[in-house]
Amino acid sequence: MTPDPLSGIMSGEVRKGERIPRREPPQFEEANSFVEAITRDGFIGTALDDKNQYGPVAMMIMLLIVAAITGTVIRLLG
Repeated sequence: MTPDPLSGIMSGEVRKGERIPRREPPQFEEANSFVEAITRDGFIGTALDDKNQYGPVAMMIMLLIVAAITGTVIRLLG
């Protein structure tokens, strides 16, 4: 039988009814406010690496920034 290619990446156990093993959750430290989270972990660390509980909020802000830049470029080129 061939070894599972995900065994090195996914270190968790396979639960009943699941086919893909769960990976270990990333390191997570709570912050008291969004400003503290950005100051301590940085915007990219908060948005992309989920280093605290404000990751989804930072990701939505990043989405708005990227959408605004993309819309501006399309408007200027159109």
